[in-house]
Amino acid sequence: MAQTSVIGQTTVIRGNVRGDGSIEVLGRVEGDVVTSGDIVVGDEASVQGNVSGASVRIAGVVSGDMTGTESVVLGDTARTVGDLRAPRIGIAEGAVIRGTVQTEGEAPPARATSRAAAEPERPRRAPARVERPAAPPARKPAAKSAPARAKGSAKSSRKSPPAPVVPAIAKGARGRKKKARRR
Repeated sequence: MAQTSVIGQTTVIRGNVRGDGSIEVLGRVEGDVVTSGDIVVGDEASVQGNVSGASVRIAGVVSGDMTGTESVVLGDTARTVGDLRAPRIGIAEGAVIRGTVQTEGEAPPARATSRAAAEPERPRRAPARVERPAAPPARKPAAKSAPARAKGSAKSSRKSPPAPVVPAIAKGARGRKKKARRR
């Protein structure tokens, strides 16, 4: 089991931090924090750079992109400026993020040392049953109509729109001319 490296509350590191095990930041880092293990940024800690690890938990301030191969979780005291990328992302109520959130790929199988493996699996609730209204009764197919009659017959099989109403004017009748108004 790999040990966790701790950057204390009064420690300031100017430069990149790289490693293979887990890293817990309680102080301040002015550079990237990259590891193959887990990364925890405490609630009084700050990182000015990119953070990349297997499982990334942020409770403090991070100014940079956060990438997790398994997950990225922002606690309720987290203040971040940067993009989040991981297969699983959790953002607690109260966390502040300015950047994009992107889930990509699938999470690898849980490691034996991960917190999720140590916790017992909770039973999942069955999805609520949704009652759907009964389908309307099926319509009977329309009976085939008789062959269409000649155009203009009163009983045509096709329904046409009603004829427009036009006033009847006698043949050769002249209308009245309108008088021009003077202004």
